[in-house]
Amino acid sequence: MKNELSIAFIGGGNMAAALASGLAGKVCAAGNIHVIDINQDAHAAWQARGMTTATAPDEALARCRVWVFAVKPQNMKDVVASTRQWLREDTLVVSVAAGIRADTLASWLGTPEAPFNRLVRCMPNTPALVGAGMTGLAALDGVGEADRELAAKLLSSVGSVVWVDGDAALDGVTALSGSGPAYVFLFLEALVAGGRKVGLTAEQAKQLALGTLAGATRLAAESSEPLSTLRERVTSKGGTTAAALDSFGAAGFAGIVEEAMAAAARRSRELAEEFGK
Repeated sequence: MKNELSIAFIGGGNMAAALASGLAGKVCAAGNIHVIDINQDAHAAWQARGMTTATAPDEALARCRVWVFAVKPQNMKDVVASTRQWLREDTLVVSVAAGIRADTLASWLGTPEAPFNRLVRCMPNTPALVGAGMTGLAALDGVGEADRELAAKLLSSVGSVVWVDGDAALDGVTALSGSGPAYVFLFLEALVAGGRKVGLTAEQAKQLALGTLAGATRLAAESSEPLSTLRERVTSKGGTTAAALDSFGAAGFAGIVEEAMAAAARRSRELAEEFGK
């Protein structure tokens, strides 16, 4: 696979760059990666890594086993139309574009009556830029087991993957892991601000906040015990942690998080309706 697989990135933004970096030399040769980006100024960086480039879809697409759509959702319909002439029956289409449902993209690639269903829709998140991404994937019924394995291998090059069933579940993925890094950054900001108010310097507070979050997350990932048990082990009755958790509870922390995620999922559905027209 490493020498034979050819991949086209249609759109050359940050997510495409992260994926290409993870794939080159591991899943396929750099020379087998073709990048289509309207920004010609960005081509030199791709070419320096041994990849080929174009400013618009071209015949090289017909030679690529996998197409990865990574363009802005408002441009997707026109971009898809410009690629259709080179689409083959054995092409695996992977979309990392937010807001475009899999069935909508399938109908654009084919027709509403005969959609192109060899398609996997993915929702990655920004930690993919440092190889620590979390990606949800959903496949249409034209995707066989070999294609599922290939799609998972591609996205695993920048982190971990979780398969879900369909676009509705991907709205949930969007609300949790897709938008989730922003929630974490907001919490970190609050921890740093709180640390300063209790007597720490900004640098001390940031170092403690980052280390605490990284350590707690690693402990949760490596432990077989429920998250509630891990939380309870830190919490002594009448102690400092209990006082803090009581304050969280009084402010309705769990409900705030649930409502925030519901809002994100709701907006994901709305965007799909807007961009799918």
